[in-house]
Amino acid sequence: MRKKRTFLPETYVVLMLLLMYLPIFVVVAYSFNDTKLFHWAGFTFSWYQKLFHNQTIINAFFNSLKLAVLSSGLAAILGTMGAVGMAGRTFFGKGALEGLSTVPIMIPEIILGMAYLSFFSLLQVPFGMLTLVAAHTTFCVPYIFINVKASLQSLDPALGEAALDLGASRRRVFFDITAPLIFPSILSGSLLAFAMSMDDVVISFFVTGPETATLPLQVYSMLKMGVTPEINALCTVMLGTVFLLVAGARLFQSARKAKKGR
Repeated sequence: MRKKRTFLPETYVVLMLLLMYLPIFVVVAYSFNDTKLFHWAGFTFSWYQKLFHNQTIINAFFNSLKLAVLSSGLAAILGTMGAVGMAGRTFFGKGALEGLSTVPIMIPEIILGMAYLSFFSLLQVPFGMLTLVAAHTTFCVPYIFINVKASLQSLDPALGEAALDLGASRRRVFFDITAPLIFPSILSGSLLAFAMSMDDVVISFFVTGPETATLPLQVYSMLKMGVTPEINALCTVMLGTVFLLVAGARLFQSARKAKKGR
């Protein structure tokens, strides 16, 4: 007996995709709308022209970019060092230490923001880029630590042991064998940390200074006076950049696989 086909899975996927991408399509469409009102009045690029001439938004964007690069870079170093330092070692309290290393991911951001505010105020550190980098680095470290730790656990320890038996130093084993093998995990964790730093609002609100407004905080302050197509244009530009980066990464991975297959 032929089984009756149902379209429930396809319908579920379509509905899910609509819920995910329809708001994005609306934002993109209204970035080209020739009015501030929520009805279509014609096609225009004027909001993009205003966006690229808005020095406040441009400065906030470069502040966020600088912050994300610095914090994700420092977090990559600290997270990798922590994961490598604890890999293959057994000592009292190791489990608790590993658990504490991932706590910043689970703590609500408002609590972290208040904690950073109290800590920097106690030390009398001026609020600005320094406090932003310190706070963002702290909550970005777990993303690299978790990725690198998982990658190290999957490595064959015989590779390093064989290199040591052949006379290689532990430093050379790390840079010649371990580092290339865990590099994809470091890169993926760093990209995730970069994204988390770029769009953070709550923690940045507590630790920023008057002259170091980040892009999310700037957008938030603009939204208080109502949504404008200029913000829609900014979202469209950032979405386009993300899609280009994802497409470039996919092409790079495909090229590497094709090269290995030869």
